[in-house]
Amino acid sequence: MSVPESWFIARARRRFAMTRECSLLLPRVCAALADPRQPGSDDTCLEKLLDWFRDLTELDPTVKLLQDNPCLTEFISSVLALPEPSPSILSFTLRLAGILAASEIRFQHLQQEKLLIRLFGRDGPLNSAVWEDASVRSGWVEGVHSMMHHQPALHFLCDDGSIDVIFTLQGDPSLFVASAASQLLVHMLTLSVESETTKPLSTKDCDWPACAQMIIKRIEDSLQSSSASHIEQSLKLLTSLFGSCRATWTEVLWLGVAKQIESFLTEETVQAQHMLANLFLNMAWSPVFCDAEGSFWALVTSALEHLTPVQAGPLAVGILRLYKCPQDVRIQAVTVLLQPMDCILRAASQPLEYAGLLDESVSDPTAVESLLSSKSSCASLLCQTLAHLEELLSLIRLPVDLPCTSLLRSLMTILQFCNGFLCPASPLGSMISRILINSFRVQRSALDVIAALSEKKGGDSLIGSLFDVLLAYLESPNTSPTVLKKTFQATSKWLMRLQELSCSNSQWQQTQKILEDVFLVLQKRLCSPCWEVRDSSLEFLTVLIKYLRDQDEFRQSLLSSEVPRLTENLLEDPESYVRASAVTAVGHLAFITYFASESPVVGNQYNKENTVAKLQEILSTDPEGFPRRAVISIFTKWLRQGCTGQLEDTEQFVSRVIQTVEYDLDWEVRLGGLELVEVFCSQTICQLGLPECPYAPVSSAVTSSIHQDELLQIFCRTKLFSFLFRSLCDCDKPVGQRACDILLGLRSSFYPISTLKDSQGTGDSPARDSIAWLQRTLRQGSLAQNFLTDGGNGVDFQDPEIMMLALGTIDLEELHDELNKSSDHVEKSPQSLLQDILATVGTIEENEADCY
Repeated sequence: MSVPESWFIARARRRFAMTRECSLLLPRVCAALADPRQPGSDDTCLEKLLDWFRDLTELDPTVKLLQDNPCLTEFISSVLALPEPSPSILSFTLRLAGILAASEIRFQHLQQEKLLIRLFGRDGPLNSAVWEDASVRSGWVEGVHSMMHHQPALHFLCDDGSIDVIFTLQGDPSLFVASAASQLLVHMLTLSVESETTKPLSTKDCDWPACAQMIIKRIEDSLQSSSASHIEQSLKLLTSLFGSCRATWTEVLWLGVAKQIESFLTEETVQAQHMLANLFLNMAWSPVFCDAEGSFWALVTSALEHLTPVQAGPLAVGILRLYKCPQDVRIQAVTVLLQPMDCILRAASQPLEYAGLLDESVSDPTAVESLLSSKSSCASLLCQTLAHLEELLSLIRLPVDLPCTSLLRSLMTILQFCNGFLCPASPLGSMISRILINSFRVQRSALDVIAALSEKKGGDSLIGSLFDVLLAYLESPNTSPTVLKKTFQATSKWLMRLQELSCSNSQWQQTQKILEDVFLVLQKRLCSPCWEVRDSSLEFLTVLIKYLRDQDEFRQSLLSSEVPRLTENLLEDPESYVRASAVTAVGHLAFITYFASESPVVGNQYNKENTVAKLQEILSTDPEGFPRRAVISIFTKWLRQGCTGQLEDTEQFVSRVIQTVEYDLDWEVRLGGLELVEVFCSQTICQLGLPECPYAPVSSAVTSSIHQDELLQIFCRTKLFSFLFRSLCDCDKPVGQRACDILLGLRSSFYPISTLKDSQGTGDSPARDSIAWLQRTLRQGSLAQNFLTDGGNGVDFQDPEIMMLALGTIDLEELHDELNKSSDHVEKSPQSLLQDILATVGTIEENEADCY
């Protein structure tokens, strides 16, 4: 055993050990839980108690736990003796017994006490009135699952006839119980085969172990029955088995049921087709089946052909995500996905104006046409298909070539159906168009796929027509705010694509015209009475500036419009979300209007100072947190990209921001202020130290006294240290953690490791006293934050010498460790848990409870 592993196990043993204190408390806890007169204990405490026993039993599989703590078996006996036990306590008892019986030796011990047969056998809770409670059935299943780690437990269940109970529970009205029962059967089958077979199973000579044979026989019988629920339960079980077990014996099992399952594809009397897609997908992910020649993939092909379009869609997209899959199956899968889109194209114009998506269909196209012409299924089929196409387009490498141009045309057709801009002549097209009018779900899904298509090759010839459709949506007053947001996202993606094309093939005029049209629409949307529309418009503008600000035609179109003025006006919007988005948009606009090398804005300097003043006013006075967070984020972005040097003296800028955010009530604003401080420190150190490493801590380069003094003076003038040390005591932990990280970085810059120890003894007595006070104060954490003011107890945060001494003296590592402890770092000890349970049931004085 490796040293780290040995240390880990030893630590775990100490943490979860049955201490003397716990062994004294446990009998009282057991007695209280088994006493029907006591109020029920909190379910959370019972769950934690089970977790503790689970840890105890995993670390020590011997019978020592039961021998040293006879109260455990006495507790089980007491609960079993109750005429009407509480369902929650009985469920807890069943689960506890299962955990204790997980090791073979403890299982035998409980068997000798006749406890397991009374709990899990036919004469136990199974045949009592309390079995009607779902929590008891759930406890029974979970208890059986917990003990199912060895052959004696397996034989105990099989010999007692409990297999029948578990199969029955697969149809339990509680979905949780039904799912747990199915998972238990999978676990038992796997355990039986893998622990009891002496030689590999084969199709020719298959000798299943007794328990496995019982389960497989029940599966086969259920599949051949006329009961739809039994068939569905067995298919779920097989789906779970093939999804979790990749052993070769699963193929032997499959070959025994394959013919029956294959018949479900064609038998109209058995409605099991909806279960088959997940089954085949789980099998396809298993190397046992995906590497198989012929038979399995032929079945998948048959499924794609015979399942309904709604059922075949998930199977098709799942197959296309597979690494290993025959190419002909892939082509068939993508054909299934494209069938509804092909139908849309053909319905839009008859005779067909453009090439369709498909040369031939996998299944009868009338099935798709029937679904699309039905009001109850049209939108759902299209939304499912579009979601699958978006999932497929998200893959880094497409497994098959998609006809992107025809697909894009089909998507545009759907959008035109939805807003009534297309009136097809064909009866099917007219029907679809009436169904889809104002279908927001379909619009959103189609726009998502259009956005995804912007990153794939193809569709360039349709860009003009595409922007006609998108602009129509942007202009229409009937476009809902959520659809408008999706339209903005798709438009921004295709504008980026358009810029790439115009750079490569000189389509300047088309690009210029589209941009002008976009900004004309944006001007109107920025004045919308609906705040969600104004917000989405600002987000759209920000994305465009972020990715297109270096393009001349984009800058010209933007600055010649009213968009910049309207955006600044929205800094005073009554809705805080809009003000925040306006701050972000104005901040990005500044890269074009103020910070560009040759800004085209008239009165640039005045406008620049006016905008900065507005943002600083928002940071100081806005009553909502979102706009203030946006301002500090923009200021940090400006600083990081070197814009504040052009703006004003960076020191004064940073100092003003620090003094504003230091006392902000929103912790995210304070955290944003620390991020700005971190950027400022890194840049300042690099400017005076090692410019070629812009964000790396510098040690040797800063050790010269000239650079040290200059840096310390800059940091003190900006009141940076006051902000950092105060933040260490912030009541919101992320703020303190970030401040400590920054101080540790500063210390590594000013103090190389070799000189750190020497620094701790330097300084005059008054300075050392004030630093000692500061260290004691910092250890109080958030309780001390109101005392950390400049000059408090003689600590001058603007004195370079004192701050240098503070960096070298204060134990920042200790503070770092304290700040990084979880909020519940007071040990959640088993002893504390037992005391909590006793307090809950009222058998311990209130002041003894240690609630964690």
